[in-house]
Amino acid sequence: MILCSDDSLYTGITTDLQRRFAQHKNKKGARYFYGREPLKIVFTECANDRSSASKREYEIKHYSRIKKLALID
Repeated sequence: MILCSDDSLYTGITTDLQRRFAQHKNKKGARYFYGREPLKIVFTECANDRSSASKREYEIKHYSRIKKLALID
């Protein structure tokens, strides 16, 4: 999860965390970052394969902000 300049939390999946974060910083990643800046990575989790990572991403994206913040803590 990435904390953004507008205090929102972005959730996504990748095989290379630092590369993907750099892409977001350089506006070559998700459209979500058009108009907001990625500040820092606040939560990571490892998955065994892309399928399980996608399922977990979907689950986290549907969490409330309060639940996401609890996950970060």
